[in-house]
Amino acid sequence: MSKIQMTTPLVEMDGDEMTRILWGMIKEELINPYVELKTEYYDLGLKHRNETDDQVTIDSAEATNRLGVAVKCATITPNAARVKEYDLKEMWKSPNGTIRSILDGTVFRAPILVKGIVPYVANWKKPITIARHAYGDVYKNVEIKVPGAGKAELVYTAADGSEIRETIHEFKGPGIIQGIHNTESSIRSFAQACFKYAVDTKQDLWFSTKDTISKKYDHTFKDIFQEIYDAEYADKFKELGIEYFYTLIDDAVARVVRSEGGFIWACKNYDGDVMSDMVATAYGDLSMMTSVLVSPKGVYEYEAAHGTVQRHYYKHLKGEETSTNSIATIFAWTGALRKRGELDGIAGLCEFADRLEKACIKTVEDGKMTKSLSLISTCKDPVILNSLDFIKAIRATFDELG
Repeated sequence: MSKIQMTTPLVEMDGDEMTRILWGMIKEELINPYVELKTEYYDLGLKHRNETDDQVTIDSAEATNRLGVAVKCATITPNAARVKEYDLKEMWKSPNGTIRSILDGTVFRAPILVKGIVPYVANWKKPITIARHAYGDVYKNVEIKVPGAGKAELVYTAADGSEIRETIHEFKGPGIIQGIHNTESSIRSFAQACFKYAVDTKQDLWFSTKDTISKKYDHTFKDIFQEIYDAEYADKFKELGIEYFYTLIDDAVARVVRSEGGFIWACKNYDGDVMSDMVATAYGDLSMMTSVLVSPKGVYEYEAAHGTVQRHYYKHLKGEETSTNSIATIFAWTGALRKRGELDGIAGLCEFADRLEKACIKTVEDGKMTKSLSLISTCKDPVILNSLDFIKAIRATFDELG
């Protein structure tokens, strides 16, 4: 059987730890035998990021803007322990944060539903897609550890030298200050991406902030969403029979838990970070959560929602067997290949991606799975496979589906 030919490369962003090991297995077993893979490769492993002063992360994001589609492996965002472990020059920023900032994109995360893995929230019957704003707020913060008594002020100096000044707090002793920001252009891009995605997928869109407390910062998000909806999307939503709904973040949480799912929940940056993990876990497992970053100009970067699976990597280094679920990482590849196929008019690439996703789901539904999935599956007497054997089982299912 001849391999499927590609015309335009994907941007391939390699990563860290156990997901880097799985990355190689997935390419060797599930992609390369069937696709004449074309990628522009960037090593975003922490060691190489340190060697390049993190320039490789910037280069990969700029390549994504140029080529239109990227697939990314999970990467380490270093803390103090990682600085010591990897002998880093400095505590490099989150690569995901850097890429999101350059692409000015919105992250859409949705669970992969499989029969036999029942959501912890019994009434959730359909996927809930989290749309996470991908710029600013706490991820671009400036912090000060206040040493003692004194006055903290928030100061804005305009280009003409005029000032706006507000007192933050009169400290009587030590404390902490955090300054965060966002831009109107980024918020507008976020809103546009959410409304477009809702129209494309024909799903209701919910948006939530805390505008009753944050009467300028959060209220600006609310106002921009409403303005864009009224001006550009109200008629489209009505035609499609879908709804745009705004509520406070705490009310949204209660409504989400009581819902049956089947909608997009748009959240600010930090809210989306937290809620996507909550939704993923409630549906079963973070390793069953897809993630795609979409820019306003239609650039796509696909990845798994989970991290680098550090604990399994240390077992792997000791020569011990691991049973790591690779499905979300496989879906990152299928998402990127399908989008590349759509943009380049290669139907075979789209069909390959669809078939591989079906193979992943059927393999688990047939009772062949990794240990973490077996712990949450209702399947009786599942066959628990190690990391590589699970990928090989998916390949066997894929071939059967052909």
